Amino acid sequence: MATAVQNKFDSRFSESPAFDEPVIRPICEADIEAAARAAFAAHSELAARNGHPSEHPNLAFSTGLVKVKVKDPNSRGFVAEQRGRILGSVFLNFFPSASIAAVGPLTVDPSAEGSGAGRLLLASALDLANECGVPHVRLVQSPAHLRSLVLYSKLGFAAREPLVLMHGSAAAPVGDRSVRKANADDISPCERLCERIHGFIRRDEISGAVEQGTATVVVHDGKITGYATGIGLRGHAVGETTEDIKALIAAAPAIMGPGFFVPIRNTGLLRWLLANGYRAMWQATLMSSGSYQDPAGAFLPSIAY
Repeated sequence: MATAVQNKFDSRFSESPAFDEPVIRPICEADIEAAARAAFAAHSELAARNGHPSEHPNLAFSTGLVKVKVKDPNSRGFVAEQRGRILGSVFLNFFPSASIAAVGPLTVDPSAEGSGAGRLLLASALDLANECGVPHVRLVQSPAHLRSLVLYSKLGFAAREPLVLMHGSAAAPVGDRSVRKANADDISPCERLCERIHGFIRRDEISGAVEQGTATVVVHDGKITGYATGIGLRGHAVGETTEDIKALIAAAPAIMGPGFFVPIRNTGLLRWLLANGYRAMWQATLMSSGSYQDPAGAFLPSIAY
């Protein structure tokens, strides 16, 4: 798939933009530092405005994230450039085992707001998804940033799930469930569980987490009833019930990053976390374009979807 996506990606940029409109082009390694500075400025300004911790704690974090995305074979990035200055960037992330792509991160330097860079970047990402035959695109939006909510809504995204980022340490174990590290034999059962609950599979993420040693499974009555690729912003979890998700959180050796997203509508899970000392950090919204199946079980989404 990577070669087909690359061919579509490379063929999109032969037309000249309107006069003085930001130029959208594929990102390259030479853009990493400038794109990272724009991303760091965007997240810092948003966090300061709303009084919550920044997703990008320092410039080194932003640089590392952009560098990883540029080198990821399943990610395609664009930059918006005007008069030789990088205004912002966007990445479209593909998941070969699912007909879904995820937008993120999309960032524009605060000083470039009103330039149209965000709209052009997002439109380019959506056009690429369409040209590659990927009908479903998702993202996680910060409600604190109303401009992005307006932009995403105008370009066809719908709000699907209100989320809250939770931060804390391990809670009390859930007594009737056991949690262990996942192994290669668990990949297929986890795929089937994800497909039953979400309507698609996340094979690459599950197998990657097993290889890295971050994946866990919860076992109840002799069968796997949930799994997590890791508890944190970049991991996701699926369970038949909320009790399965509780068990996975309680057994997590560490929280990866600043916290993990919890669907606010899962009041049982949210109240359990608050009772065990977790703190609500900031809200977000899972949004999607294309069809969407409401999960038929409990889950924790990643920062991607």
